[in-house]
Amino acid sequence: MKPFAPLLAALLALAACSKRDSEPESNGATTTATQMSAAAAASAPKTPTTVAPPVSAPVSSAPRASVMHPDLLDPSKANAKAPEVFKAKFTTTKGDFVIEAHRDWAPNGADRFYNLVKMGFYDDTRFFRAVEGFMVQFGINGDPLVNARWQEAGITDDPVKQSNKRGFVTFAQRNTPNTRTTQIFINYGDNARLDASRFAPFGQVTQGMDVVDQLYKGYGEGAPMGRGPDQGAIQSQGNAYLDSKFPQLDAIKHAEIVK
Repeated sequence: MKPFAPLLAALLALAACSKRDSEPESNGATTTATQMSAAAAASAPKTPTTVAPPVSAPVSSAPRASVMHPDLLDPSKANAKAPEVFKAKFTTTKGDFVIEAHRDWAPNGADRFYNLVKMGFYDDTRFFRAVEGFMVQFGINGDPLVNARWQEAGITDDPVKQSNKRGFVTFAQRNTPNTRTTQIFINYGDNARLDASRFAPFGQVTQGMDVVDQLYKGYGEGAPMGRGPDQGAIQSQGNAYLDSKFPQLDAIKHAEIVK
């Protein structure tokens, strides 16, 4: 598989050349309203996409993130049907927040999220991409062996029934259908332009949005468009890479289903 940097650079160039600011692009969308300045538009972050590491990428010998649920190495076990409405509490380095998920908004997304939380997938992971006014993204495991098992475990796309408004929670994806795996994002602003690009919200932060707002954003956009973490490196090296190169990132201590 060819490196991702040339593809991302090409997409960035394409976005910069587009004059239709009000239209979402098939591979990206800016995050602000049409009233934004030309200078701001040129530097606007792209969509909450995921990047899988090259198939040939070496698996890091970094220590495991934590004692893990045995099913984390077998995505086929993530097959439980979620309740129609449920809540997940996230305990983080900045405090707690709660996501309320709705199966009728996006059943496949809600089911996958439910299983990941139950399995402990998000425990000891980092908020690796946080962009002011746009969104905060997380959901790459701290253990490279776990990431290798999940990188192609995509779920079928859901119809978009809700809009990507502030506080709404959605799975990130690649620029091809049915590629939602484990990464999710919380919208900081009104990102309705993402709705036309298959980003289907499955939940909403109902408690602790002030905590979400405080998550560390100092690294900005991820590599190669910014100076933040490189997703491929996170996938192949896990928390060892993030903790050594980006020590100020906030983390999820634990996530659990609550009543």
